[in-house]
Amino acid sequence: MICKKTLSALLCAASVIILCSCTDRNTENETDLFAMDTYMTLKAYGENSKSALEKASAKIRELEELLSVTDENSEIFGLNSADGKRTEISDDTSFLIKRSLEINKSTNAAFDITLYPVSREWGFTTGDYKVPAQTRLDELLKSVGSENIILDTNDNSVSLLNGANIDLGGIAKGYAGKCAAEILKNEGIKSAILNMGGNVQTIGAKPDGSSWIVGIQDPTDSHELVGTVEVIDKAVVTSGGYERYFEDEAGNTYWHILDPKTGRPAKTDILSVTVIGIDGTTCDALSTSLFVMGIDSACGYLRSNREYDAVMVSDDKTLYITQGITESFSVSDKFSGYKIVTV
Repeated sequence: MICKKTLSALLCAASVIILCSCTDRNTENETDLFAMDTYMTLKAYGENSKSALEKASAKIRELEELLSVTDENSEIFGLNSADGKRTEISDDTSFLIKRSLEINKSTNAAFDITLYPVSREWGFTTGDYKVPAQTRLDELLKSVGSENIILDTNDNSVSLLNGANIDLGGIAKGYAGKCAAEILKNEGIKSAILNMGGNVQTIGAKPDGSSWIVGIQDPTDSHELVGTVEVIDKAVVTSGGYERYFEDEAGNTYWHILDPKTGRPAKTDILSVTVIGIDGTTCDALSTSLFVMGIDSACGYLRSNREYDAVMVSDDKTLYITQGITESFSVSDKFSGYKIVTV
């Protein structure tokens, strides 16, 4: 059954909030950094947790420099500027492009890293927001599609055809969390939690052996929670239109999650999607993909891919909860009146 617990309203900037009180404070170390356009807090437990966190932070910054779509010194910027020429890329970039293509296929193109020129036209990567003319979107959409990416994993090279450009922002933070967690584990850390602005990656359980409790933000009010989910050694990633959006002079709202088929903000009956699973890279991409799909298709996908769990808030006051977390998810008082559907 799904528990109902009283949750206090918490002020937060991230879409996922960590609620915990841990023991073994003498072994706790924490580091804060700003990377990938997000404030991050990494907390680990263990005698060498300080040095381990330094190594994990260095990897996150390395990935930021590698994958930034706007930094002229980044690998992605160089690839997008190569005018279709075959370009050698790093192992990290090769892996992420390959995984992105796999998720593109499995989600029927709901996740598409070639949408970057369209997103840029809307101003979501520059902050210069505007509503593009449909004729301009139609022109840009001619370069959108996975068929425009020719990846050779044997020699880690890629060519972008037909004027395509890519942006790995929809999957990069999940991968950064995964890489940071692997570094911490290799350093002997058995308990840690990485809060990366809407992306949470946990290592093991809390020092006292209990589960980490991760709060899921109300998509309509940053002071409230939808509920909490208890996890051990898993990632929790949330996406929603409320994360980044703008309004035009008429009061119409346009959010940053675009539909690859239309080039416009995804028309969806979902307000937010939280994906829970072992692989943070995939969780990151799926949180966006399921939002684009809408409730019916998202539920169908989750039923066919039981290794991932999800909490989805719909616009008709319904919570959709996958079977795998019905015992570990607790709904807040505010959402206790919502209809709850088990997927």
